[in-house]
Amino acid sequence: MAAARPAPAAAAAVATPMIPPPGTDTFLARYGWAGARVEPLAGDASFRRYFRVHDGDRTAVLMDAPPADEDSRPFLSVGAMLDGLGFSVPRPLGIDLDAGLILLDDFGDARATVVLAAEPSREHATYKAAIDLLAALHRHPAPPLRPYDEAELLREVRLLPEWYLPAVGLTEASGYDAAWRTTWGAVVAQTAGAPVLTLRDFHADNLMLLDRPGVRGLGLLDFQDALAGHPAYDLVSLLQDARRDVPPDLEADMIARYLNASGITDSARFRAAYEVLGAQRNTKIIGIFTRLRDRDGRTGYVERLPRMWRLLEGNLRHPALAPVAAWFKAHVPPAARAGCWA
Repeated sequence: MAAARPAPAAAAAVATPMIPPPGTDTFLARYGWAGARVEPLAGDASFRRYFRVHDGDRTAVLMDAPPADEDSRPFLSVGAMLDGLGFSVPRPLGIDLDAGLILLDDFGDARATVVLAAEPSREHATYKAAIDLLAALHRHPAPPLRPYDEAELLREVRLLPEWYLPAVGLTEASGYDAAWRTTWGAVVAQTAGAPVLTLRDFHADNLMLLDRPGVRGLGLLDFQDALAGHPAYDLVSLLQDARRDVPPDLEADMIARYLNASGITDSARFRAAYEVLGAQRNTKIIGIFTRLRDRDGRTGYVERLPRMWRLLEGNLRHPALAPVAAWFKAHVPPAARAGCWA
């Protein structure tokens, strides 16, 4: 039932070769890494690419963020804020913003998603550590960042009618924006009253398990899009993960742990905000994953859409989301939700 798909944008093709960009050798030599070996490490859902740099016994990570497509200044400024608060982030060892190159501390390969896939017994302890980190972060006043306000929330949920609905042969019915505005009014008011530093991509794939001399615990990655937002947003990002299933009992335990660590007594109010922001985030991601396929030619992300729809449908069962749930029930039938990606 899918509609015809637009051709992927040539500039964002999946098959971008993982070779170091021009000028890498000169950049590395400038910062004391002349003659170092550079190997592909990873890409992500943006235009950024990562390489591991080897020089004898020492290693570093080279981030290639083309300045025409990526602004690395927020990454550096938010990283400096987090570092100043005592959280573990990759510190820059060399910077050339004009070339889009940043040399960073190497946090190794113990990404939480990879470790937990190999060692499921570590799941509970890892999530406890992540919750404690988040609660500690939220004890600090929000830095002077742009607010995660209604305009931004709405811009993000509009990715679903802009990308997903056309992909499944549907057009947007009236009332979508109004349903969301009705739903998150209280959450926006809470955010304005006591915002926290909201990393916006706080989940297992962006957490590194660190265990080296002088450094233990969790390292943070991918924080350049941080805003001043509601404390429930990063919690739901962690516990309703687009990349891995978090068991319901673990989710409940970790919400309770966060509430206790944060001294939040009105758990019902917080849980309503959690579900509303979960619905907002999961709706946004459905749109983003579709856009990655249809605009950027990155086909792997849509394989996660069934998980995203399960998460969203769980959010929509909360009474606080009744207007949004009614819109979805009326205009996005079950057959159009996750079974059309063959």
